[in-house]
Amino acid sequence: MKRVLVLATTTGYQIRSFGEAAGKLGVRLAFASDRCDRLEDPWWDNAIPIRFYDEPGARDAIVDALRTTPPDGIIVVGDRPVTIAARVAEAFGLPGNPVAAAMASRNKLASREALRAAGLTVPAFRAVSLADDAEALARTLKYPVVVKPLAMSGSRGVIKADDPRQFVDAFDRLRALLAQPDVRVERDPAHGQLLVESFVCGREFAVEGVLTDGTLQVLAIFDKPDPLDGPFFEETIYVTPSRQAQTTQDAIAAAVSAGAEAIGLRHGPVHAECRVNDGGVVLLEVAGRPIGGLCSKALRFAGVGGEASLEELLMRHALGEDVRGFARERQASAVMMIPIPERGVYRSVEGVDEAAQVRCVTDVRITAKPDALLVPLPEGRSYLGFIFARAETPDAAERAVRAAHAQLRFRIDRPIRVV
Repeated sequence: MKRVLVLATTTGYQIRSFGEAAGKLGVRLAFASDRCDRLEDPWWDNAIPIRFYDEPGARDAIVDALRTTPPDGIIVVGDRPVTIAARVAEAFGLPGNPVAAAMASRNKLASREALRAAGLTVPAFRAVSLADDAEALARTLKYPVVVKPLAMSGSRGVIKADDPRQFVDAFDRLRALLAQPDVRVERDPAHGQLLVESFVCGREFAVEGVLTDGTLQVLAIFDKPDPLDGPFFEETIYVTPSRQAQTTQDAIAAAVSAGAEAIGLRHGPVHAECRVNDGGVVLLEVAGRPIGGLCSKALRFAGVGGEASLEELLMRHALGEDVRGFARERQASAVMMIPIPERGVYRSVEGVDEAAQVRCVTDVRITAKPDALLVPLPEGRSYLGFIFARAETPDAAERAVRAAHAQLRFRIDRPIRVV
């Protein structure tokens, strides 16, 4: 039986989806996750305990644990373990991304520099230190700008500033975010800097693909129909197939392919973000990982072996199979990441049954836990849940998730302030 190593956080939504894909394919999974090695397997998954901040140590722990049963392929979930995955692939002689490319793909400054050096269109940018004088910096900038951490995903910490006062407020807010315990525990040197870049107008898109020996196969282009103009950049709806002209879609695919090559990515999943305006395609991110959260459930593929999820396709690819015969299903699909409207304690939700009965809606998944503290962007990093729809057209799929969302009524209590 073939074995695939999955590197992920213990809380990743996609872990169960990879388990289902492994069961369908008859593949055995091995896990490595960021956890304490003194706990006796608290999640009952026999995962190899590693520390994401200690990449050489994590590689050695995985190699030692799997020395007698080496993996046949590696899959990484999320941004943080991508470099460890590259190191482990190198150690076992498996296809993967070069370590330097993996490092660059998860650092916004390094990836911006690589893309610019290759002559690709990116926002004008500069790196600043958290120790810098925010008011002095504010006087040197041409507005509007976007301020963001170097190593966070999901729009966490991304703030637009239209003038010097807003820049100082954003700078102070991000300095506080990067000082939070859940961030400091990562021990990431990148958290000592911020990226300040010009705000780019235009429509935003996400691209899901897979690289095989440097060649990109585009699996889907997602439209993001909601305007993402700030001050925060909470993503809500993804719709595929794209409603853009084929020439625009081809330009997006070409830019992402060139971006992956510029960063040095060679093998495995790619998730990219870009904006398109009258000047063309502006690359925002080219990451060596698949789409996050439960959003992958918006993708289904048809191939020789029948219908496949994104996780199954990626597992086949990790095992060396040719996945070029798989194509996205004919129906359009949409996913809404249900935004958190305000900070507070989540109590309950009404209207789930009504939302699920909306025409074309296929699933309504509430992932927030009762009595949990909800934190919206830019400090937050989660959603209330997900709504999925499938329809004959992208417009119909988008309407369905919006109509379903309108049925939901969340009860969120204000947190008690401790004096």
